[in-house]
Amino acid sequence: MVSGVNAEGYREILGICEGAKEDKSGWSDFLRHLVDRGLSGVRLIISDACRGLVESITEYLPQAGWQRRMVHFYRNVFSHVPTAKVREVSHMLKAIHSQESREAAEEKAEAVVAELRRQKLHRAPELVAENISETLTYYGFPDSHWIKLRTNNPLEGIMKEIRRRTRVVGAFPDGRSCLNLAAARLRHIAGGQWSTRRYMNMAPLYAAKASSTGAVA
Repeated sequence: MVSGVNAEGYREILGICEGAKEDKSGWSDFLRHLVDRGLSGVRLIISDACRGLVESITEYLPQAGWQRRMVHFYRNVFSHVPTAKVREVSHMLKAIHSQESREAAEEKAEAVVAELRRQKLHRAPELVAENISETLTYYGFPDSHWIKLRTNNPLEGIMKEIRRRTRVVGAFPDGRSCLNLAAARLRHIAGGQWSTRRYMNMAPLYAAKASSTGAVA
């Protein structure tokens, strides 16, 4: 399932499909379907580190950037950190993403990597060094948007609701019936405050774009 924020700052559910694989072929089919339906002008895609999706973005939405979810990235790093040190490492990672610019965040990341290596945490510092840039794409957008671009919480809330509904049913006779239930719930969500309440003020984005292109209002 894919959701998005439109040009006016309102959230929309863009599409849902049954049984799509998380490889490039599966994501390419889904993105092609969305583009054929009229999806365009996408500036940023936020997701977990799904290589199939990232590779498909360049083919079907070449102007869109990609932002890796911070929480997912943190969990990957924590899986290589002793339990007693998770809190300390969490503070280190959050310090990277609390910087006022991408340049400052990259400098902080270098310091964090050096500290993790000093503590001999093996794979953790290498994960940060290799992948931290994937979590910093949001710095290319207005700072008023950063807190909402670093993760995809709106989608997570919907998925939590879908899981809750499907658990009530338990077993489905086939995939189509499960998809119908999910689609019905999505229509209900889309008809409520989730999509009718403005989620983001897009004016700073347009102002930044006009400034960079030299456009005059």
